[in-house]
Amino acid sequence: MTSEQSPGEDTASTTADRGRAGACNGDESGPTDPDDRILGLDVLRGFALLGILVINVWLFAMPMVASYNPTLYGDFSGGSYVAWFVSHVFFEQKFVTLFTFLFGAGMVLFLESKERKGQPARRLHFRRVFWLLVIGLGHAYLLWYGDILVAYALCGFVLVFVRNWRPKWLLALGLVMFALPALFYLLSGVGYVVADAGTQAEIEQAMLTGTGADPDAVDEEIATYRGGWLEQMDHRIATAAMMHTVGFVFESFWTLGGLMIVGMALYKWGVLSNERSTRFYRRLLVGGATVGLALILTGVWYRELVDWNTAHVLLFAHQFNYWGSLLVALAYVSGAMLLCRAAAGGLVTTALSAVGRTAFSNYLLQTVLATSIFYGHGIGLFGQLSRAELLGVVVLIWTIQVPLSVAWLNRYRFGPVEWVWRTLTYGDRQPMRLEKD
Repeated sequence: MTSEQSPGEDTASTTADRGRAGACNGDESGPTDPDDRILGLDVLRGFALLGILVINVWLFAMPMVASYNPTLYGDFSGGSYVAWFVSHVFFEQKFVTLFTFLFGAGMVLFLESKERKGQPARRLHFRRVFWLLVIGLGHAYLLWYGDILVAYALCGFVLVFVRNWRPKWLLALGLVMFALPALFYLLSGVGYVVADAGTQAEIEQAMLTGTGADPDAVDEEIATYRGGWLEQMDHRIATAAMMHTVGFVFESFWTLGGLMIVGMALYKWGVLSNERSTRFYRRLLVGGATVGLALILTGVWYRELVDWNTAHVLLFAHQFNYWGSLLVALAYVSGAMLLCRAAAGGLVTTALSAVGRTAFSNYLLQTVLATSIFYGHGIGLFGQLSRAELLGVVVLIWTIQVPLSVAWLNRYRFGPVEWVWRTLTYGDRQPMRLEKD
């Protein structure tokens, strides 16, 4: 899952006026006016924040195994299959990719802003990611193990040292890092295929155990999250600790870190800030969507071909969505930039921009709302809703977050968590209320 830093945090005070003015460049061949480029980032960030919930709701509402192999838990026919198919093809991995692009871009944007002002850029950056880490640890161990803030902060401590590289070298490094986990799974898959039947059975059982697919483990997880907050701690702490140690070292750092570095390159090339031509974005939209969706759909076909065998799903089928999502995410970037140019100042861009400017607060709000719905200290619906019904919950949360974000920014400069984060970063209480005309 994910989370989101606010890449445009230090320009947020001026973004409000730009966003309400809705000025995006409509020039068919040239770049966007520099004063208006921030809107594209805000819209993209809001789009990513809302989209990530479609996948995170699986982790909030169902045992972990349902995310690894949906055939191993609950109904997987009719509307539930359609809900999984739509979520997998258009949402799974795509929106965390967008988030991570933006985090990488945010590092460059933040440091460049501080350097222009003659401020200690790197020191402020380290303070910023330190407080992100603190907030993330609280989120992960007290509320929800699916937190991504901790991984983002840990990557931020390391990747800052490459942010001055040329875009082409950043892109190369990012893609190599991103490829390493895929290569590991592929080599593991080859080892599985050439192994004898007994060894294959052992590997499959180890995977089932690791994903929590054992019926007793599933029942225990359901009972845990339908219980009170203290009862949830054992599973939450153990799962989060695994993700922050072994999971981070062997997978998350390389996947997320690679995407952050790609995001740095895309920002420096002007792709994320709406500086490229309309023709460029149209080509990237068509190319990314066509090739990316073809890969993802091939992966769905392969899952059906192998009858959802867990080893094949995790070691081989996963690869199609892993790489296809990178391309579809680029198509989404292009779509967001084109939307800004075609409908600046409209209802959609205004709403997405507001969500994007309060993305950190909204990310944590999603956790509060979802755990209140699914966990035992709230309504306690964990493990009781189908995937189709979960999409209804997603829409419900969206209908809360979008108008709340717009209303909040009509009175305040920042989201509440953004304000706390900014105050901690600078060590000085930041202005919060908008000045009245």
